[in-house]
Amino acid sequence: MKNFLITGAGIISAIGNNKQETLAALLEQRSGIAPLRYLKTSHTEFPVGEVKLTNEEMRQLLDIPETEVTTRTSLMGMLAVREALRHCGLDPQTPQNVAEMTELRIALISGTTVGGMDKTELYYLDFFEDNTKDAYIATHDCGSSTEMIADYFGIFSLVETISTACSSAANAIMLGAQLIRDGRADVVVAGGSESLTKFHLNGFNSLMILDREPCKPLDAHRAGLNLGEGAAYIVLESEEVFNRRLRVKPAMTPLKPLARLSGYANTCDAFHQTASSSDGEGAYLAMTKALAVANLQPEDIDYINAHGTGTGNNDLSEGIAIQRVFTNGVPPVSSTKSFTGHTTSAAGGLEAVISLLALQHDFIPANLNFSTPMPELSFTPYTACHCGLDPQSPKLHHVLSNSFGFGGNETTLIFSKV
Repeated sequence: MKNFLITGAGIISAIGNNKQETLAALLEQRSGIAPLRYLKTSHTEFPVGEVKLTNEEMRQLLDIPETEVTTRTSLMGMLAVREALRHCGLDPQTPQNVAEMTELRIALISGTTVGGMDKTELYYLDFFEDNTKDAYIATHDCGSSTEMIADYFGIFSLVETISTACSSAANAIMLGAQLIRDGRADVVVAGGSESLTKFHLNGFNSLMILDREPCKPLDAHRAGLNLGEGAAYIVLESEEVFNRRLRVKPAMTPLKPLARLSGYANTCDAFHQTASSSDGEGAYLAMTKALAVANLQPEDIDYINAHGTGTGNNDLSEGIAIQRVFTNGVPPVSSTKSFTGHTTSAAGGLEAVISLLALQHDFIPANLNFSTPMPELSFTPYTACHCGLDPQSPKLHHVLSNSFGFGGNETTLIFSKV
């Protein structure tokens, strides 16, 4: 396996509009779950994790005119991708980067499921009588959001969209690594973006898995999930490409890789359209295969960022799978969906960046709202947060992140310090 370096990252979610704000919220144990504010729906009884910006505010941050057709999914994606590109020294809006980028094959792989549905929901009823919004109807499909993100930057030679429900962004990262491994791209920006929609809210409500209070992942009294929205991307490149970039641009020397993508795996047990198996077989296989790719033992993992949705089925199935893998002792486990809400297709991207922040700063994000252990599990989630000069601060070397989708599409990523 190639040495996949992660050289940039960008994130926007309910707890912050960039990495710095996100880190501060995690360390302060400050959740972004709150009453509905931006999504226009009658179901205001459900708390959610909304990005704290209007579409107009995001347009202004990106200098996009009001006349240009955009969606909330694409706007959040642009902000996160821009932060990631600036981080790794490949921002096309910086003139000195343009020459270098023409020499690189840069790919964008983005996961989403709702795509531009926020706009098509808004204008659907007018479609047959008012053609002034037809341009927004055309943004409905998932690929349209990815193309908008790509067009904003104009540097991508390959653009792909992944839609595997809640494992989409994690699968985008996995595909990005495979493109580099197979020599089809030099640099890959991979992750996902997902906006809240009425389709989301009504769909999960029909499954009766939404909590009317802030969610309690891995708790015996968990009552469901809180939906969220956001975008997050990482920049992947081989060690050879990164070193070549350093030689071409010595001014980049202060830039250092954030981490390595050391392991990944995707499985599909196809147990049920929306439920996980009682023995967690798909999750078990994803974790064990990712460990094998990384050439690591279960004992090498210092922290597990669990999928941890807060639903009865997921938390039990994932918990059992974790116990099956980590037979000699379960490392600290937490679900950061108690901070951001469940951002569905973007979740793997958000939790990848959060895992990177944990590695960089040697801390384990707390599992908020936990009070009662699940009687079926031998472990409880991590509820403290130690960082920096705190003598109790953990030393992290390998972090495992789970993202599990409907239909049993299960993905595990492993991030390691360089």
